[in-house]
Amino acid sequence: MTAQIQVQTTDGSFVCHVARPATPGPHPVVIVLQEIFGVNAGIRSIADDYAAKGYIAVCPDLFWRLEPGVFLSEAVEGDWEKAFALYQAYDRDKGVEDIALVIQQARTLQDANGKVGVTGYCLGGLMTFLSAARTDGDAFAAYYGGGTDAYLDEVPNIKAPLLYHLAEEDEFIGKDAQAKIRAAFAGKDNIELHSYAGSNHAFARPGGNHYHAENATLANSRTDDFFARTLR
Repeated sequence: MTAQIQVQTTDGSFVCHVARPATPGPHPVVIVLQEIFGVNAGIRSIADDYAAKGYIAVCPDLFWRLEPGVFLSEAVEGDWEKAFALYQAYDRDKGVEDIALVIQQARTLQDANGKVGVTGYCLGGLMTFLSAARTDGDAFAAYYGGGTDAYLDEVPNIKAPLLYHLAEEDEFIGKDAQAKIRAAFAGKDNIELHSYAGSNHAFARPGGNHYHAENATLANSRTDDFFARTLR
């Protein structure tokens, strides 16, 4: 079952797509943070998968201040350019504040059990990492967050469990950046890092050009186990 919720901020409001389990609650909530393409069909399919696994999935429209309701596709001519323009204009600090409000509201949703996890891909992966450092979510699972290496001074602020997936051949997170991320995470008992050989950025995007079925299945199984441990 799908629906929407509205989240109020100090400078406006935005919509979140919600996918709910068919079974009675209470259920944990997983906030699914978009790639640069918005809350498109791929993100909604991920939300549906979480709902089928017994989570209430909430997908906030991160780009609402720039252009509400953007649903783009890597397969459509011109959408890449628009997506990158939105990505470059996006205010990450404001974005984390938005996600904090979504977490707060998610705890009180009907049939929610009070626990909230956050996961995200690409831009959403970075925002998951930043949310782990700056919000009170219960668990965080980030997929290949481009730009994470620029915020590694925030690692000491991460107190909740964080699972981080890296693609070893990521064209947007180079080898040097990956090494910095590994070094910053080393020795942190609450941070679990996995890397995937032979995979490019967006290897876990359903139907994407770089989708890698074997590695996506492995990463997703690790995320499933992680959220089962931390949210149930």
